[in-house]
Amino acid sequence: MPDPSSTKVFRYGGDFAEQRITRAQGCYIHDSEGRAILDFTSGQMSAILGHGHPEIVEVVRDMAANLDHLHSGFLSDPVIEFVDALTAMLPTGLNRVLPLSTGGESNEAALRIAKTYTGGFEIVAFDRSWHGVTGGAAATTYSGGRRGHGPTLPGVLTLPTPHGYRSPFNRDGEYDWRAEFEFGWQMIDRQSTGQLAAVLVEPILSSGGIIELPDGYLAALRDKAHERGMLLILDEAQTGMGRTGDNFAFQRDGVTPDILNLSKTLGAGLPLSATITSAEIEQDCYDKGYLFYTTHAADPLPAAVGSKVIEIVTRDHLADRARELGDYLKRRLLDLQQQYPVIGDVRGRGLLLGVELVKDRQTKTPAPEIGMAVSRRCLELGACLNISRPATAGIFRIAPPLTVSRDEIDRAMDIFDTALGDCGAV
Repeated sequence: MPDPSSTKVFRYGGDFAEQRITRAQGCYIHDSEGRAILDFTSGQMSAILGHGHPEIVEVVRDMAANLDHLHSGFLSDPVIEFVDALTAMLPTGLNRVLPLSTGGESNEAALRIAKTYTGGFEIVAFDRSWHGVTGGAAATTYSGGRRGHGPTLPGVLTLPTPHGYRSPFNRDGEYDWRAEFEFGWQMIDRQSTGQLAAVLVEPILSSGGIIELPDGYLAALRDKAHERGMLLILDEAQTGMGRTGDNFAFQRDGVTPDILNLSKTLGAGLPLSATITSAEIEQDCYDKGYLFYTTHAADPLPAAVGSKVIEIVTRDHLADRARELGDYLKRRLLDLQQQYPVIGDVRGRGLLLGVELVKDRQTKTPAPEIGMAVSRRCLELGACLNISRPATAGIFRIAPPLTVSRDEIDRAMDIFDTALGDCGAV
């Protein structure tokens, strides 16, 4: 296998994996040596329909031949159909869609909408967040990538992530998230210059370690934001389109955001995102001259893919499937936790689950070295359960396609079991 550091590709996130991938199909990727590897990260947490889904392939083939890209000043039938299909899935208040390409781009658009609408500029984000690497999105990202390139945009204030497993507000197993929440907002109010614009959060923080918001937290967050004239922005890049057992994660809490951002899962692995808000907010921004004119805004090809993804997710009841199979996968992980003391915590919901490895369950000392070793061993045995960054190497983010079979889950868990044993994770 060639040394991955010898490639001329700029290393944009640490070292590349040793395996050279040549094709992907269903829940598997295949390397240059002909080995089939179970893909339990859905590519970049995106390919919810697996790889090479025949209906998606047909749409791409047709659109590439007939209507691929347009000047951003034009609209097309595929874009109109995509917007109609997407808003039909959402609460009535979310009925204006800005189709874009990436999650970072959708967050940039949302931040600009919030600042335009409210007249403020201050943004509140979790201190373990990940919203992208472009200017505004990077300023609201705290789980990595903040150092070595100078100051970020001003006006971003942090709220403690409600991470019950590690929070200092967890006393002898009793986690008082409300006390932590109130403390966080007291700190925000002290730091603010009085120009608060929005709260931007993920319903389940993924890159931060698969951290699920406690019951009631999202409603409390909405209320705090609205009390201060702020908008609530939800970044559902990884939790949307059925992944968590609901079409959208916010539905579990009954809390409709002012702005909803979708990406990753929306295009099922192809570059498509959307920033969605109300008619009132859109009209206000339009009247104020809102500008977010990008090269691939409202492109017809990805829009057609998005319509097909929506059709498949709803037609095949993939949210229900994610809930059922996620419960099964979580039970398998909890069984492994009983066997391996190195597994400190199992968390998440649907087919977005996290496994945190620790050196000692009492001290909860992180175990990134073990995590890296187990991740590499899983790849050797034929399962991509995690491509770890050093900062979060001890936390496995497990998110297979929603089309995964129970047999594939069993095979992946058997590989994880073997890798844990081979790496001395006892």
